[in-house]
Amino acid sequence: MMDIKSGPAEVRCVGISEAADEIRHAERILVVGCSGGGKSTLAQQIARRFALTYISNDRDVLWLPGWVQREGSEQRRIIEELIRQERWIMDGTSTSTFDIRVPRSDIVIWVRMPRAVNVWGILSRWLKYIGRTRPEMAPGCPERMDWEFFRFVWTWEREFAPRVLAGLEQHAGGKPVLVLKSRRRMRELLDLLEARA
Repeated sequence: MMDIKSGPAEVRCVGISEAADEIRHAERILVVGCSGGGKSTLAQQIARRFALTYISNDRDVLWLPGWVQREGSEQRRIIEELIRQERWIMDGTSTSTFDIRVPRSDIVIWVRMPRAVNVWGILSRWLKYIGRTRPEMAPGCPERMDWEFFRFVWTWEREFAPRVLAGLEQHAGGKPVLVLKSRRRMRELLDLLEARA
């Protein structure tokens, strides 16, 4: 896994304790990462804890019934409308809209789990919801598993993580970025948020 490095376009990585303080006061939070890593679950838990509106990129922006993807211009229009809200947490990693989502966020959480965790996440999710639509997915999009999606997850760190890093370097502008690389670290964050009520 490549690490976020400081440089001319610096990404301000923060630890869990500082991130917990930032999250407690944040009005708008962006959660990104590979499918199966737990970003939707984490976002929903934080949303409930701090009464933030939960926005799922998959459910609210990307997909129409029958796994039909919205046109890019329509996706962008919807996102522009959603992020005007004062208080929200959004999960979704599409880097094509980082230019509007990242600057509007108070903190970015990058759920950057190892490949094995992501693969286990998508397989267990598929088994749990097979034939049904999970809550954070658009209506009419029952859970599915195919080779293309599996390959997307398998190659995500190599193919897509560099895009996330470049997008953060370009658009974060000194905003705090928390990188979570294990379930244990995710639990630590949630425990800390609960303890600092």
